[in-house]
Amino acid sequence: MQVARIQIQGWTASFRYPAFISGFQPTLPVPPLSTIYGLLSAAKGELVTPNETKVGFVFLSETKAVDLETIYELHDTPLRANTNVVKREFLYNPQLYLYVEDISFLEHFRTPFYPLLLGRSTELAMVVKSELFDLEELEDLRVGGSVFPFDIKKGLSGTIQALATHFSDEIPRRAVGTKPFYVIETDFSGKSINKRPQKYNGKIFHDAEYKWGVYLHG
Repeated sequence: MQVARIQIQGWTASFRYPAFISGFQPTLPVPPLSTIYGLLSAAKGELVTPNETKVGFVFLSETKAVDLETIYELHDTPLRANTNVVKREFLYNPQLYLYVEDISFLEHFRTPFYPLLLGRSTELAMVVKSELFDLEELEDLRVGGSVFPFDIKKGLSGTIQALATHFSDEIPRRAVGTKPFYVIETDFSGKSINKRPQKYNGKIFHDAEYKWGVYLHG
């Protein structure tokens, strides 16, 4: 199967847990699908949903750290706000590998319509490579650095989170397609024994260059 493979990197990334609104703000170890389709939408310049193209991804980062961030708490009275300091997790040196069924995204990512973000507005990212790539379907491959539908039953295990697949373009934005996903963080270098790749029991697409499995959502 021929897809557009896009490699994106940044300095930092953060993906907010849906249940945390205030106080300490942890980050998911990998982006949810809503972030992935947000990147596709930013590159194209219009809303892209799972109905329009399938997409897979593998996300890697070197480490996790905590930053102190000033926030402004608004009052009902206009022009009044208190400042506060919260702890916020972030991921260092993120690397994202996208696999997009619609190969027209090669050009979209070469000249993105809007800035590409790996989380907040300060977490700018850049495209390292955008190329055509052939995925082949094989069995029992190692996977990780991604999210997988909870109902696929392929021998996977990991933290389960209820995540949206994308957001609407109306104001205020509305989460769409929320369902449970396995969130699987993986160190493919083998340096961390706590983040070893998992085996996917069944057929899945294979990136022969990086030797990992790619699950296509959509």
